[in-house]
Amino acid sequence: MSDESFETSTFSSEAVEKMFQGFHERTLGKSPEENARDQLATAARNMSDAIMKLSAGVDVVNELTAKVQEVEQLMREHPFTGKTGTSLAPRADGSYGVGNSFLDRSPIIGSMNPVAPPMTIEIRQLTAGDHSTARVVGRVSFADVFEGPPGCVHGGVIAAAFDEVLGITQSLTGNPGMTGQLTVRYSSPTPLHAELVFEGRIDRIEGRKIFTVATLMNGETKCAEAEGLFISMRPEVFERLLRIRRGELSE
Repeated sequence: MSDESFETSTFSSEAVEKMFQGFHERTLGKSPEENARDQLATAARNMSDAIMKLSAGVDVVNELTAKVQEVEQLMREHPFTGKTGTSLAPRADGSYGVGNSFLDRSPIIGSMNPVAPPMTIEIRQLTAGDHSTARVVGRVSFADVFEGPPGCVHGGVIAAAFDEVLGITQSLTGNPGMTGQLTVRYSSPTPLHAELVFEGRIDRIEGRKIFTVATLMNGETKCAEAEGLFISMRPEVFERLLRIRRGELSE
């Protein structure tokens, strides 16, 4: 995707800057609607877990399916009218809630996303003498819906979790970008239902290239490690993505 200029956007430059910042961190408290969506996502997450563990006859399953379809139809009566996706879904009053975190809808840490575990994130500052560094720590326990090998987390899910942790890590530079390359090395099976810890840090920066590294630990056991290369993105490129998202521009 090129960085060429484009027509004046319907977003103000100030709004774009706030949303660009909010792409990796929450800048406003949650609205009542957002808190309600968190609860809805939790209920859907619990239902997914119940589906995975369901043991019932065809008649019961068919009855449950019909009830779920009724709920689905009710939700579809209040659709988002954007071109695609949900990362910029508006509030009930029609506003886009400038400053709200896009990560609330992340498939890894999004409290509003029913497919997210969800992972919790902590930014930890470490100081040694005059040198200060930051670590991004993600804590998560993967449920049965994330199973790959028997009793273990799917490797693709682990890669996605690394991408999320390192994506937040690279944003600490103040010039966040998008994933250019992600390399994952698996050392040990990652168990379901375990208290897992991802930890990411910035390795180095070369121009627009941001190099990051991370580990995945199950207690004292290292399950995997990753290296991520991110390419920093200018706010005007982010704005172009928003306009494509709203159907104002073609890709």
